[in-house]
Amino acid sequence: MENKKFVSYYEDNFWIGWLEEFPDYRTQGETLEELRENLKRYL
Repeated sequence: MENKKFVSYYEDNFWIGWLEEFPDYRTQGETLEELRENLKRYL
């Protein structure tokens, strides 16, 4: 599996993030692990 870089930040009790190559597609999670799982949907 190829490694992908993502950008994330914590705001209002949620982690917000997106893959660097798809900056318009953002997702969120209550934990950083949940955010990572949600980002896998874009792969």
